[in-house]
Amino acid sequence: MAIRPATGDDVESIRLLVERAYSRWVPRIGLRPAPMDADYAALVEEGDVFVLADPGVVGVIVLRPAEGEALMVENIAVDPDRQGRGLGPTLLEFAEAQARGRGVCELRLYTHRDMTENIELYERLGWTEYDRVASEGFARVFLRKHLTALRAGD
Repeated sequence: MAIRPATGDDVESIRLLVERAYSRWVPRIGLRPAPMDADYAALVEEGDVFVLADPGVVGVIVLRPAEGEALMVENIAVDPDRQGRGLGPTLLEFAEAQARGRGVCELRLYTHRDMTENIELYERLGWTEYDRVASEGFARVFLRKHLTALRAGD
């Protein structure tokens, strides 16, 4: 499996994957999670989307610069048929490598407070909660992960 920048040819596969991955949360949180309605064509064009391909798209991660010299994981999704196989953590490891490559020492993300399984996963992977905010109808939990900076030559 390879993680690569998404292309225009991937946009429809990304949309379908995100729809499948997030649809299970709609009844629990009472609305569509924001990633379900993102403009993936624009995000792909801006170079912010990466896909995990095997060979078709089985995972996606959206990485955007955040204030305070951090990198925001705006979305991470794995095809429901492939969940539970370590693909989410693989995408997050990729995000760490991207951050380090950009000279950034902190990753951030947010999720809905009722997506408790996701919060537990992030915490097991070394993320820590730093805020909770209600915004645009969403009860968001903000998490971050501090990264060790690479030394020159590493």
